[in-house]
Amino acid sequence: MQSFRSPVGLQLSQTARVVSRAFDDALDQVGGSLPVWLILLNLKIGRPGNQRELAEAVGVREATLTHHLNALDTRGLITRRRDTVNRRIHVVELTQAGEEAFLRMREAALAFDRRLNDGLTDADRDNLSGLLHRLAGNVGAGENDSPPWAGLAEPPPKPARRPTAAPGTGAAE
Repeated sequence: MQSFRSPVGLQLSQTARVVSRAFDDALDQVGGSLPVWLILLNLKIGRPGNQRELAEAVGVREATLTHHLNALDTRGLITRRRDTVNRRIHVVELTQAGEEAFLRMREAALAFDRRLNDGLTDADRDNLSGLLHRLAGNVGAGENDSPPWAGLAEPPPKPARRPTAAPGTGAAE
């Protein structure tokens, strides 16, 4: 007799829902939420140069991001100003209160991660990460689909230097 196995997609969906709710609760206890955490995190690691890039990094539409930024601005966690070169671009920056909120949420996120990983070995975590990547790949997620926290452990890559023209030649060096 063959035993019944619950579909992996269903198990993954249910687990993701439980873990997501628990993470939301952990962030809520320090005055945050997942969208707020992702916005502050991306501002802190310096990935986005403008609101459009920030929306892409966080994984939301620009209109949704604007809603969140308005709330963060009202709470005094960010400032927005027009770019001096291109006035159509808004530059978003953390305030001191935003830095403090980031630190509180970072501690809550790290504590949650420790709780979530309790009893798992490094090999378990590596195996789980590999399996999750394979599952995502099986349903068509791209290799370049980086999570909103990518780069947290490492500084963002520096932009490549553009070649400059040699004096009097008009050619690139």
